[in-house]
Amino acid sequence: MGPLLIVLLLALILFGGGFALHLLWWVAVIVLVVWVLGFVMRGTHSSGSRNRWYRW
Repeated sequence: MGPLLIVLLLALILFGGGFALHLLWWVAVIVLVVWVLGFVMRGTHSSGSRNRWYRW
C-alpha cells in the first residue's frame, strides 16, 4: 500500500508541475505578443519621433 501511495503522490506532483510549466509558457507567449505589439503600435511625438511606451 505504501509504494502505491508514493507512486500516486509522485504522479500528482509531476502532473501539477507539468501543468504549471505549460501555463507559464502560455503566459510568456502572451507577454511577448503584448510587448511586440507595444513597439508596433506606439504613438509619435509632434516632432515625428516615436515615443517610448515603457520607462526602462
